[in-house]
Amino acid sequence: MGYIAPELYSRNFGEISYKSDVYSFGMVVLEMVSGRRSWDPSIENQNEVYFPEWIYEKVITEQDFILSREMTEEEKQMVRQLALVALWCIQWNPRNRPSMTKAVNMITGRLQNIQVPPKPFVSYESHPMP
Repeated sequence: MGYIAPELYSRNFGEISYKSDVYSFGMVVLEMVSGRRSWDPSIENQNEVYFPEWIYEKVITEQDFILSREMTEEEKQMVRQLALVALWCIQWNPRNRPSMTKAVNMITGRLQNIQVPPKPFVSYESHPMP
């Protein structure tokens, strides 16, 4: 459930393309860097714990989101870089997602100074659910 690109639900988000796979890749990377699942069937109301929003807030406030162990500064930087790449990959508009080649280049460090992407989702806080 948590890996399916928005355009697979509704064409209002764009055309289905290879960028749909980029979205899924981004969600997997977010799970890897956080140690959490993107979608937990045991949570009744998924809107209360929207995983990408939780990661996004941690990234922009420069908080650690892996609290289970101590990390070196280098490891923290790598986790942040992976999270930034993943947030670019899960942009709701497929045109705003990088290609897989670009995502890999971002992860391997061939592209430096990765900027924080725009929020890749509609914030529940600013747009309350009916």
